[in-house]
Amino acid sequence: MRAIVTLLVIVVIVGIIGVATGFFKFSGTSGELPKVAVSGGALPSVNADSGSLAVGTKKEAVSVPDVKVETKKTTVDVPTVAVRKPD
Repeated sequence: MRAIVTLLVIVVIVGIIGVATGFFKFSGTSGELPKVAVSGGALPSVNADSGSLAVGTKKEAVSVPDVKVETKKTTVDVPTVAVRKPD
């Protein structure tokens, strides 16, 4: 693996030196995008029928539990964070 990477690095360095010294010369012409014309066409036609939705409220008897909560004070260890400025 190391040999492949070393060989690749050497090839890249030789290529850079070749371009810098003029051994390799690249030339070309500028190109342009093809001209495209779009005409005609239509969006699809869609008909959708939907039902109606009725939202409201009504009175209903529901059994609900009666819960009582009691609290007491307890001492526990809690984490603290201290931020000190650098000297």
